[in-house]
Amino acid sequence: MSGVALPAPGRLRLGAHPALLGSLALLALPWVLPTPALAADVLVWGLYALGFNLVYGALGLLSFGHAALFGGGAYACGIALTRGAPLWAAVGAGLLAGTGIAFVMGLLATRTRGIYFAMVTLALAQCAYFIAYQAAGWTGGENGLRGVNMGAIRLPGLTLDPLDPRVRYYVLAVPAILALFALARILASPFGAAMAAVRENEGRARACGYDVRRVRWQAFTLSGAFTGLAGALYALKLGIVPIDSMDLGTSGLAVIMALLGGSGTFFGPFVGALVFVATETLVSGWTEHWPLAVGALFMACVLFFPRGVWGTLLGRLPRWA
Repeated sequence: MSGVALPAPGRLRLGAHPALLGSLALLALPWVLPTPALAADVLVWGLYALGFNLVYGALGLLSFGHAALFGGGAYACGIALTRGAPLWAAVGAGLLAGTGIAFVMGLLATRTRGIYFAMVTLALAQCAYFIAYQAAGWTGGENGLRGVNMGAIRLPGLTLDPLDPRVRYYVLAVPAILALFALARILASPFGAAMAAVRENEGRARACGYDVRRVRWQAFTLSGAFTGLAGALYALKLGIVPIDSMDLGTSGLAVIMALLGGSGTFFGPFVGALVFVATETLVSGWTEHWPLAVGALFMACVLFFPRGVWGTLLGRLPRWA
């Protein structure tokens, strides 16, 4: 729950253990929100926005292609499960698929910068969408991939039923929490410092000996791992993989949620996902035009709270908190 860049000494003590505090918040989420299903939505979309935030918040790269990484992870997990793979292998397949797609996309996209980077990622994501749409034998085409069932989870002396909403939530929460600790470790590593250097001053970073393009490529690939994992959890949560998971609108969701919560913060993407999901749930109950409310909220946040909900809250906390 600290900034993406490591906090300076003497700053918020809340940022001393961001992954631990974030994990505790995720564990409490199904008991705070009205339903475990709503909590699962926040968990999955928050992890997705967190993966996007690794390149946008930590490196300053605006990507419109993360739907390809998210959908690729979802399809890989779904295909593995429908073909008899164990749950852990299916989740791993989603993570590896997101990483692999990001590796290829990053190899091409990091040759550009600025708006050109955004457009290249958008174009590559649309190519991935077309491939998934045409590969109906694997993905189900426009009908999506169905029959993605976890089945009973057997542990030593214990059998878990994933049809129970709370059980399903905590099964999804385990890899998400591990991802939080992995991200905290990445940001605290020398590579995290390299990303911060490139974001703050690319010319100075290059003069200090950093290979700027390699740093961007590696960061984009790591972002694909987190995003692919989110896609895998999305497939497990829904039990299907809709073709919309690779749509352009899904890429836009990552941008919206990261900015709503605070793109310069560690836990902000989850807060942004919470705000987005809560707004959608409340407004859709009385009108089908809920995207208008989300759009208005997003514009208000950009205009009056540019640091996002969580970023603004952190900025107003006392320095000793």
